[in-house]
Amino acid sequence: MSDLFWLTDEQMERLRPFFPKSHGGARVDDRRVLSGIIFVNRNGLRWRDAPREYGPHKTLYNRWKRWGAMGIFVRMMDGLAAGKAGPQTIMIDATYLKAHRTASSLRLKKGNPGCLIGRTRGGMNTKLHAITDQSGRPLSFFMTAGQISDYTGAAALLDSLPAAQWMLGDRRYDADWFRDALEAKCIKPCIPGRKSREKPVRYDKRKYKRRNRIEIMFGRLKDWRRVATRYDGCPTVFFSAICLAATVIFWL
Repeated sequence: MSDLFWLTDEQMERLRPFFPKSHGGARVDDRRVLSGIIFVNRNGLRWRDAPREYGPHKTLYNRWKRWGAMGIFVRMMDGLAAGKAGPQTIMIDATYLKAHRTASSLRLKKGNPGCLIGRTRGGMNTKLHAITDQSGRPLSFFMTAGQISDYTGAAALLDSLPAAQWMLGDRRYDADWFRDALEAKCIKPCIPGRKSREKPVRYDKRKYKRRNRIEIMFGRLKDWRRVATRYDGCPTVFFSAICLAATVIFWL
């Protein structure tokens, strides 16, 4: 099939340092299996619907589950992102990811606190918090239930912030404690003030216009059907799909 996805030799060489060591016999062709995993995640297919060119679907699924549990896909994105030069400007934002009924069972009235799915006005959702560089390439993610405040994601991502000069964020991140935390890291906040503030907050409006790049990043991530719609109940598996998509789109 001409529309199949195949990793190039150059891309495989960049990913190979993050592969786990093979114990016992040699693994099945890494390029074929990993390309099949990417194809299934990008198109939102069931594993049994994977094209035959990628080999047995059970092999793809087993590799996906095993490497996801080991954090290999998260390690790929973190490793490739860390290899780039330090950004002068970083951005923060969050987006909702719709949870399919297969991920959120209606029989769980109070919900499973470990699945990171919450009820919002738009239905059952997961919220993805992200930090990107000035080009809109993701540096780190944090995942919560949909109803969780953006401040929670901002607090969780503080420790992973790279050295930078500016932080761009919308007015949802206008909080004194967050501004103080950024200044403690020698990062200047470029965040408009909430309308409820008595005194207006000054910010660089020209620089703030570049914040649309993080919105574009979320849009490109959601082009992957398995990211835009959460089919997996396990948050670790879903987070692996997000990191794999970010790696292929922005860092390969």
